[in-house]
Parts: sequence; structure tokens; C-alpha cells
Amino acid sequence: MLRKDPQGDLDGRYVLFTERFGKVVVKAKSSRKITSKLASHLEPGTIGKVRFIENHSTQIIDALKARKSPVALADLHFLSQLLQELQPEPELWDMLIASGAGADKDDFSWVKVLTILGWDPQEAECSSCGKDTAYFYVPRQEFFCAACVKKLPLN
Repeated sequence: MLRKDPQGDLDGRYVLFTERFGKVVVKAKSSRKITSKLASHLEPGTIGKVRFIENHSTQIIDALKARKSPVALADLHFLSQLLQELQPEPELWDMLIASGAGADKDDFSWVKVLTILGWDPQEAECSSCGKDTAYFYVPRQEFFCAACVKKLPLN
């Protein structure tokens, strides 16, 4: 689970990252009710099994939490902004599942993520001036140097 947002009074909108479909945005009815059986299984950072159906919209029908991901919630939020819907990323999936499991528990790194997604930080130049980069600006999905990143709006 990458992210959750409220939708209406009791429903929730969830951004999942799945092995088969990649990023999927789904709705869960009444997931914000105090008596909801889904609520505890649908927290950001949760790794688990989710069944969903597509009718008029994609909707979660049940979920079972297996474990918590050690990846920071802020990193998962940024990842949800970077990924395109319904584009499987098997290498990224393997890295996220492996992080926290056994010897490779600190396996998550933004250099690896950006390289997997096609933005190689080793070859990047500043989008404004062409100098070496130090920052990846998620809203514009571009690299910037230290001087140029200070000129960008905070989003």
C-alpha cells in the first residue's frame, strides 16, 4: 500500500502497488467506519494480499495484512507520484518486497528506484543549467543542481 486518501464521509481511495498490475488506484466502501474490517489492513506501508474487482470503478473487496514495509511513508508517497497506473515494474516490486526481509533489509534506495524507472541519476544533468545534479524534483520529474533547486516552488 503506497497511499490512502479520504473519499466522501466513510469511503477511502487507496493507491496500491501490485506485482501483476503495477500501480492501481482503488476505492474501498465504508473503510473509514470505526467498525470496518478493512481499515487495519489498508494502512500505507502494509504488504499484504488484496482482492479487488472492476465494475464501474475499481473496488477493494477484501484485504489481509502480512507485514509492515520498512520503507518510509514519505518515500511511499513520492513513489505513488512517480509511478504510472497499470504499468508493472517487476524489478521495483522485487526490491520493495525484499526490503525488510532477511539480509537485504536496507535494500531501498532512491538511486536504485530512479534507475529502475528510467531516470539514471549517474547520467543526469540539471534541467535548467546542465550542471551535475544533486536533486530529483518529483512534481516535475526532473533533476536539478543545488543552485537551481532553490528557485523551484515548494509543492
